[in-house]
Amino acid sequence: MSNIKILWVDDEIDLLKPHILFLEKKNYDITTCQSGADAIEDVDRNNYDIIFLDENMPGLSGLETLTEIKAKRPNVPVVMITKSEEEYLMEEAIGSKIADYLIKPVNPNQILLSLKKNLDHSRLVSEKTTASYQQEFRKIAMDMAMANTYEDWVELYKRLLYWELELENIEDIGMVEILESQKTEANTQFGKFVEKNYPGWFSGEESPVMSHTLFRELVLPELEKKAPTLMVVIDNLRYDQWLAISDTINIHYKEKSEKPYCSILPTATQYARNAIFSGLMPVEMEKLYPKLWKNDTDEGGKNLYEADFLNEQIRRLGLDVKWEYHKISSLRAGKQLAQNFKSQKGNDLTVIVYNFVDILSHAKTEMEVIKELASNDKAYRSLTQSWFRNSPLLEIIQQSQQLGFKLIITTDHGTINVKNPSKVIGDKETSLNLRYKTGRSLSYENKDVFAVKRPGDIHLPSINMSSSFIFAKDDLFFAYPNNYNHYVGYYRNTYQHGGISLEEMIVPFVVLEPR
Repeated sequence: MSNIKILWVDDEIDLLKPHILFLEKKNYDITTCQSGADAIEDVDRNNYDIIFLDENMPGLSGLETLTEIKAKRPNVPVVMITKSEEEYLMEEAIGSKIADYLIKPVNPNQILLSLKKNLDHSRLVSEKTTASYQQEFRKIAMDMAMANTYEDWVELYKRLLYWELELENIEDIGMVEILESQKTEANTQFGKFVEKNYPGWFSGEESPVMSHTLFRELVLPELEKKAPTLMVVIDNLRYDQWLAISDTINIHYKEKSEKPYCSILPTATQYARNAIFSGLMPVEMEKLYPKLWKNDTDEGGKNLYEADFLNEQIRRLGLDVKWEYHKISSLRAGKQLAQNFKSQKGNDLTVIVYNFVDILSHAKTEMEVIKELASNDKAYRSLTQSWFRNSPLLEIIQQSQQLGFKLIITTDHGTINVKNPSKVIGDKETSLNLRYKTGRSLSYENKDVFAVKRPGDIHLPSINMSSSFIFAKDDLFFAYPNNYNHYVGYYRNTYQHGGISLEEMIVPFVVLEPR
């Protein structure tokens, strides 16, 4: 504890000699002053880590001295010590951004606690967090080995994210690296779990709520309660990004229920989001609505008919509701809806699809911009938070709260920061996505993928008779051998989706009620 320099200002400093000796024994370096004027001169000449300041002194009062000190050294913590318990003094001192407030007579342990609280807070929190995670590490590792249901994996993923958010605020790089390796191991095990269980979820085995059952299982029960509802589907919103924006939303709404659901494979917009709105898997969409469904190799937009799909699902479910659908893909469109949102007040259901990654940056530079601004998950969360706080979507949510709307926040799938390439070879008809491929005669590294030879087994359409699907596991991305190094350099450390990972498949579904 050496080198901590304290200035103690009190006109009766001699009476505090026992306190000063107590602190000096603990290696604190104490300088004393007996007036505010002397203290201000001293602060001009010396840097202190913390200042103890008596409020009631002849000449300059403690509050007057505080103002002068803060003008010269705005970042130094000042602890005010006073005989008075008058409220106005406390309010003035707190308003002047004091670090702590102690009432005389003070004992040495009070002073020590104040020092630790103000100077050691970060270190103490860091040590406690590190020790707690070290204890939890083994338990998570054991639970990971035992996880055999989707719910088990949801709980594990939530725990890993909890520690990720706790550890991101401390300076222990070693602990962060240990957590990263545990997350990597979790994704490897989750990949094996999905490969083993996913096909069975379509044949009557116990399955989680998935994209195509989301509306029926989780949205419909909310609509049956007859409260006007705003459902916001934020494109690409990972569970940790939801946690990053939830504090801002919680100013206006309180959480009623939260149930992460499972995105279907591929974890890509044209598959997962169409499944949400149609209530069908892609092979059924292709069969029942051939004019609305487009495969990877078809020309044109793949998500142009979400409103039509939703209309058909509402009809099939026999729902008698007044509803509207809006897709926001630009800042201008978001502002326009925010300006006119009051027009939605007569609806039972208002659905907004918000393509926030598109809005974050222009499509052509999207990847380079996000790569620059969000080189890791912590930065990506921070970018999401900053975008949300300044977006028309927040204005829309504020207005929906004022209109008494229930709020549902969800997404179609998440994304993962891809770090390692996996070589793949396909013909010119092969799909372009970096985390999944569909086509004929695919060559790939078996260990890197979940391969599905018969797409119908997982309710996906076949582009032709011999089409198969492969899904990347872990943090891999597919790269063709030709122009390999350029390709790998360009896409490494970017956010992609379409494959199998906790980040892509375990995604938020949250119901909130207005405060």
